[in-house]
Amino acid sequence: MDFEVLILGTDANAYYMARCCYEASHKRAYLIGKDRLAFTKFSNILHVEYVENLWEEETFLHTLNEFANKHKEKKIILISTNETYAEYISANKKKLNKQFVYNYPSLEVIKSLTNKEVFYKTYENSCLRFPKTIYYDCNKNSKVPNMSYPIVLKPANVVLYNHLKFEGKNKIYKLNNEMEVIEVLESIKSSGYTDKLILQEFIPGDDSNLFDSVVYVNTKGHVEFISFAQIGLQERTKSMVGNAAVLMNGFNTTKGDVDNQVENIKKFMENIGYTGFAEVDMKYDCRDNTFKVLEINARQGRCSYYVTPLGKNLVQVLMDDLLENIEHEYTFLKEKVLLSFVPKGIVKKYIQNELFKKEALKMWKHVVKPMDAPLDKNFKRFLMLRKRWFHYYKEYKNGYWK
Repeated sequence: MDFEVLILGTDANAYYMARCCYEASHKRAYLIGKDRLAFTKFSNILHVEYVENLWEEETFLHTLNEFANKHKEKKIILISTNETYAEYISANKKKLNKQFVYNYPSLEVIKSLTNKEVFYKTYENSCLRFPKTIYYDCNKNSKVPNMSYPIVLKPANVVLYNHLKFEGKNKIYKLNNEMEVIEVLESIKSSGYTDKLILQEFIPGDDSNLFDSVVYVNTKGHVEFISFAQIGLQERTKSMVGNAAVLMNGFNTTKGDVDNQVENIKKFMENIGYTGFAEVDMKYDCRDNTFKVLEINARQGRCSYYVTPLGKNLVQVLMDDLLENIEHEYTFLKEKVLLSFVPKGIVKKYIQNELFKKEALKMWKHVVKPMDAPLDKNFKRFLMLRKRWFHYYKEYKNGYWK
């Protein structure tokens, strides 16, 4: 069947999905995004187009349907790399050209995950466990509630927050006292953010207490695979903290019951009627030996490429489901694979978990680098990536998240 792949976005997520496309079919994926990001520059395995107002729903629909008109009589696999575009796709199924094929849940299900207040309240009695959480309404002149510090502060409405720009903006905040909370609250409210904020207990432990699962639920509503990776190190810049920089699937240095958590994730995703890719962010809590879910992204995550060397090329998975109507039996991906966005020197210096570090260095010869595709032979890109690797030393030295 003749088809094209259209990826919405120009970030790291978009690049590795284009890489998956090329590795699965030797086709160059088409990327449409609003920002000229370095992740997708100087590449020989993709086509990229920039549309300044793509975050506006009307422009989004017009752009996609114009793309379909240029590729008549072809199926087009449609892939989002963020929550905004995923919501637009689900909300406008009748307005999108019939050439598009995709796998996203209903708008109601997406919103129940992307809005963190709705997420925690809707699923508080599910089989998943969550950190202790307080909700702060930016529309009210509320006092800061009494809490034990440190805490994590993050927006409930991620879509609204992502559209705002202001000085000192962080993806998430780790705050150590009431004065820091007041300062951040005023900054966020002054930016025009008008929804709730999440004030959440900080679960003790370094980055290696963080875990990542990639889930695929096919169009029939059945989970086809789940991964479970321990994170050794997360990013350190204000806009990137919360994203894994180094992770290892099939490895666990905690006392948490991984098999039980994976079964709970499978049960949860099928029970809520989810379909498509999802990423589950968790942190192990040594106080009760459980995995607490921090969030579920209604899409593949920034680091989800690691399931491809485990035999689940993310674009091939969509091709099988959407084009060939092939259904695969459920698999828990247990094989070991190491993924890293950072150089070996960062791993040696900044990973605190010695067992994880030792295993990562042992596996480094076979490390997976999502942004560094061997088939993408462009010298400018090679130089850019090497420059980026050296830049990481500065980011970790000066990183605000300790």
